[in-house]
Amino acid sequence: MAKRVAILISGGGSNMEALVRAMQQKDYPARPVLVLANTPEAAGLARARRLGVAMAVVDHRDFSGARHAFEAALEAALQTAAPDILCLAGFMRILTPAFTARWQGRVLNIHPSLLPRYQGLNTHARALAAGDTEAGCTVHQVTAALDDGPILGQARVPILPGDNAETLAARVLEQEHRLYPAVLGRFAQGDRRPVFLP
Repeated sequence: MAKRVAILISGGGSNMEALVRAMQQKDYPARPVLVLANTPEAAGLARARRLGVAMAVVDHRDFSGARHAFEAALEAALQTAAPDILCLAGFMRILTPAFTARWQGRVLNIHPSLLPRYQGLNTHARALAAGDTEAGCTVHQVTAALDDGPILGQARVPILPGDNAETLAARVLEQEHRLYPAVLGRFAQGDRRPVFLP
């Protein structure tokens, strides 16, 4: 039985699209049931519409200073789709420990660094400033700690002479689109062994 997947987005939705296209393949062990955005301006909603995936919006700005109320609205939207797995794909809201506890072991996130290095924001600029020779991306399980759950997969890219944060980000993003579907496919089958892409 294919696992039901909801994808949470905030922006352009390119990782969401990579996941949905993978899930639309006949032999993939999961299928998309909802794309949920925290702002109606998220460009990924147009991608979801073109891909034929159900959509919902819970605008976080309607819940200023009330994170628990925002998450209650998220839960209500998710209940209608009854997902087995949540995939955070550029979802730029920090979830509370109460939310992550309710979904423990069922939430994945993709992060644009080789965790545990560079948790949080501005990962590419930080890798360049540190003089690193490689960068990459990580898919991990979500816990109450920011960008700190069990690692389920990584892909690496070399940092090239002349790279800036934008050029490095573009190359890492290409690997994100490969890594996230590969990890989700294994995760949906109950396989928690990390995937390491060349």
